[in-house]
Order: sequence, then C-alpha cells, then structure tokens
Amino acid sequence: MSSFASTSLVSGDVRTHNLSLLMRRLVEAGPSARSELAAATGLARGSVTALVSALADSGLVRETDVVPGEGAGRPKTLLTIAADTVALLAMQLDADQATCLAHDLSGAELLRVSAHHGRPMGDPEAVLDVAARVLGDALTRLDADGRDVAGITVVMLAPVGGDPRIVLADTDLGWGPVDVLAGLRRREPRLPRNTTLTDDGLAALAEASLLPGVTDMLYLKSNSGIGGAIITGGALLQGSHSLGAALGHLAVDYDGAQCDCGQRGCLVTVAGPDAVLARAGLAAVLERDGLTHALELLVDRVHSGDPEATEAFTVAADWVARAIAILRMTLDPQIVVLGGYWAELSDLIGAPAAVRMRLAEPGSAVSAPPVVAGTLGADAALLGALWQLRDELLADPLALVAPRA
Repeated sequence: MSSFASTSLVSGDVRTHNLSLLMRRLVEAGPSARSELAAATGLARGSVTALVSALADSGLVRETDVVPGEGAGRPKTLLTIAADTVALLAMQLDADQATCLAHDLSGAELLRVSAHHGRPMGDPEAVLDVAARVLGDALTRLDADGRDVAGITVVMLAPVGGDPRIVLADTDLGWGPVDVLAGLRRREPRLPRNTTLTDDGLAALAEASLLPGVTDMLYLKSNSGIGGAIITGGALLQGSHSLGAALGHLAVDYDGAQCDCGQRGCLVTVAGPDAVLARAGLAAVLERDGLTHALELLVDRVHSGDPEATEAFTVAADWVARAIAILRMTLDPQIVVLGGYWAELSDLIGAPAAVRMRLAEPGSAVSAPPVVAGTLGADAALLGALWQLRDELLADPLALVAPRA
C-alpha cells in the first residue's frame, strides 16, 4: 500500500511524493535494495522499480554493491544516492569568524572554509568583507569540483526578520539593522537570489530531530554571545518581531549592568562569553587569539580544575540556572538542551538548574525537565541549515536536474 493515500492530488503530485519518499529513505538508511525500499516506504515493488529507473536516469541514484540474499534468495543490488554534481552550502557568521560548510545530498562533507574577522565592533562592512571572501572561496572550489550549488543558507547568531530578511540587531558585533545578503551580493555576485538568511533557531531544530518524541524544547547556547530557541508543538517560537528567543537578553539581574540592547541585567551581561572570560583572566587571550580559541582554553581549564576558570564559570552557571528556572515555568518544556561551549560543561549548569527547578510540593508528579548537552557542537546551526536545504530539495527530486533559469 502506498504511503500516500490522498486522492485529492493529481498523479504527478503522487509520483513526486513517492520519488521523494525513496530519496529520503536512501538518505536516512544508506544503500538499500529495491525490496528494502518497498518494505520501508509501503510502495509496491513494481512501483519502486519504475521510480528508481526515473531517479537513475536523472543521475540521482546509482547501483552500488551486490550483496547475498537471505538464505537461498537471489543476490540483492544496493542503490545509493548519486547526484555527484549537486552541493548544498551553509554559511555561519558569528562574533568571531565566517564559516562555510558544504554537503552533498547524502550528507557527506564536501568542504569547510573559515576565516576570523577580528570582531570589529560596529563595523558590518569589515565583517562582510571577510564573509564574502570565505563565500567566494567556497563557491570557486565547488565549481572546480564540478558541483552545482543547489541551495545556500546564511545563518546569523542574531535576530533576523523583515521582508527582505535582514539582521535586526547583533549586540555581539555592535550592529543595528544590517542587510547581510545585499552586502554579500555586492561583494560576491555569484550569490543566488534565492539565498536564505536565517537565525540559529535551525540549531535547535537539528538537535530536536535527534530526540524522538520531543515536541517542546528549550535550547540555550553560548559561543557567540548567548542565544537559543524555543520549540513548542514541534515549531519554532518566533514572536511578532522575531525576538521570541532572544534568550541572552532575558533580564535576570534586575539592577545589573546596562546591556547594549538597552535593558539592564541581561543574561549575556553576567553569563556571556566576554563576562566569563574576563572573570577567568582570559580577556587578553580573547583579544589576541579570538573568541573560539579563548573559549576552548576556558573549557580546558575548567575540566582540569583551574580555580580561577572554574569559579568564573560557576558564577555564570548559576545565572544560567536562574534563567532556565524562569523559562521552565513559562514554557514547560520536555527537555532543556545546552549548545555551544556550554554543552561541554553541561553538568555545571544542570546541577544548579535542577535545584532551582525543584517544585515546593513534596512528591509532586511534575518533574523538572532534564538538562542535557547537545550533540552537534559548534556546527549545530550549519547542520540544521544543510538538513533543511536537503529536505526542501528532496521534496521534488527531479527538480534538482531540471534546467535552471
């Protein structure tokens, strides 16, 4: 029985849907025999044979190994994703560097290019100069490899909104509104018009995709400032001004320091990377070697028991725990996932958070959500962008090989 039961769509829609089913299955399961594809998708074997022929003729799949059949059964020919000329590209621009990561349709890494921009505060043009060079390098290398870039997403670790989409503000770089795509396109005219600009909510979606059954999640991370996302009912919470998950600007220290956003006592002022590194005596390292290296050194020192680094992070962890307790009672998530460098120190945040989330009623049936480390590391948003691009393209596989305007 076909997995597509609706009778309201024309046959072309059904065929496209079934082609997508087969491509998605090959991406998820890897090389598979036609019989295995039929069993996994619910499609008839004859239909699978015809659909695989269409995909093979278009260069999207190919036959690979022949493996023995079960028992005395016939040997099976495995099929795998081909699309050797297709690439997906994501670029992340944070407070330290610009990074491009390219995958093929199967999820294999094709290239990674990055460069530090030196964090020139309040100077988006200088940052975009570096970003455009990284992007241009990636496009040139993919073109030299015979790859057609089927989609590009640019990820900012800052609120993004409007039409066209722009960065609304980035306090980690001292930016107000910036049209990042227009700035990149002036420098790198090969940037396609359908390039997407988004925030790092894709990191949360990527982490959630690895947690079966999770539809309500709080994602908190720190690497470039403090950010995160809220997933409720399986969807990202955006808010009316795309500020629904500006979690670094949750006011936790009500009479604290003035934040660049205009509020007082934002979480980023007491637990952001700059504050933690300063308390840990690593401000000079931050200035000399950049944010990524300074945070790596901080984590190493905390793990080795360095008193100054441990104390600096413990203070920050308690502020993060307070924020988690506030958000827990506001959002009631199933789970709290920590990303960025916090994932490597999650126990130091999880312990005080568990205490602060404990309800007063003894024996309450409402348990605190677990606080766990994310598994995708610093690439979470890049991977989320690439996975989203892949899913969009696999919705109509034959469009990948259609002539482009």
